Amino acid sequence: MPEHEVVVVGGGCVGVSTARHLAERGVDVAVVEKEYALAEHQSGRNSGVLHPGFNYEPGTLKARFAVEGTRRMKEYCADRGVPVDECGVFVVALDEEEEKRLDTLKRQADENGTEARIVEAGFVEEHEPHVSDETQAALYAPEAASVDSRKYVHALAGDAETDGATFYMGHELKNVSSADGVHTLRTSKGELEADYVVNAAGLYADRVARYFGVGDGMRVVPFRGEYYELTPDATDLCRTMIYPTPDPELPFLGVHYTRRTDGKVIVGPNAVLAFGREAYTNKQFAVRELAGTLSYGGFWRLVSSRKMLGVAWDELNKSYRKKRFVRASQRLVPEARAEQFVRSYAGVRAQMVSKDGELVKQPVVEHGDASTHVLNAVSPGLTCSLPFGEHLAQEAVDRI
Repeated sequence: MPEHEVVVVGGGCVGVSTARHLAERGVDVAVVEKEYALAEHQSGRNSGVLHPGFNYEPGTLKARFAVEGTRRMKEYCADRGVPVDECGVFVVALDEEEEKRLDTLKRQADENGTEARIVEAGFVEEHEPHVSDETQAALYAPEAASVDSRKYVHALAGDAETDGATFYMGHELKNVSSADGVHTLRTSKGELEADYVVNAAGLYADRVARYFGVGDGMRVVPFRGEYYELTPDATDLCRTMIYPTPDPELPFLGVHYTRRTDGKVIVGPNAVLAFGREAYTNKQFAVRELAGTLSYGGFWRLVSSRKMLGVAWDELNKSYRKKRFVRASQRLVPEARAEQFVRSYAGVRAQMVSKDGELVKQPVVEHGDASTHVLNAVSPGLTCSLPFGEHLAQEAVDRI
């Protein structure tokens, strides 16, 4: 039976970053991943955007990791040859209420130490000539960038392996037992032993935590985000990244335009309840997982408000009716036409919801018996993955 000092559960950006930082410290570390490839779920099914930190409350771990993570990611990707497009982002305000919110974003950017400035409509139009004529102002954050997230995770894994990390691919975790200070992890391909476990299982982090008696009071509620991409003749409609002004009461950014490193322009995502933790289309169901969501009191408390019910209905319509999705997109870029939108990929976000029905917006890391559990990964997890993985590695080293 293979034995390791630390086993990391989950082969996404946070798990692999943690393994890489542990291996750098000379720790005998292994990664257990149920898929046969890395970054198959949240880490490889996102927009690939590096968020520089203007949208996060100053003084929080999320804000610090976003600012530091953006800088470190650019340096790391440049060193490893991972594609990055430093195109910047415009957060567009289309009315007076949204324009007021830009002041909050600017203040947060200043306090967090990231470059951002409020610009007039003319400046926006100069850089994004197809943006809505109703644009009153925008926050321009030049440090925002787009990265190839899968190539990034693979580069991290290569560095981790060079430093001695082991990867067990296609090993789905089935159960964990503990005795005499050693954890036995039973997987679909056999057993492993570990002195310490780091749970970075993403969509299944709450379930893994229960093996260790950790995480009571919160549960993952999966939200699917669906993307369209513009046809090649329409990609000039977006030259940088165009975002709506976010609603501070919601954890989702809203439908936006992102230029990827491969030259494609993706539009989305929406945010609709997924009928399974890996249900990537609106026709996929995982009956047991859906039943788990619908039987959770926190979910019903979340959607009990009139505002959340309205948001849920609107997002559901975007999922099943292309016309509604396109209409939401045209709010930012009115010239975009329905025939220029082609369905692309989708991702599922592991949104932690408390028993009280609150959307957990900050990272949640809890410790159990010789274990550390990432119950709510820092969003944006990709942006924050280098400093967050380093933080988790140090937490593990201090407790081994």
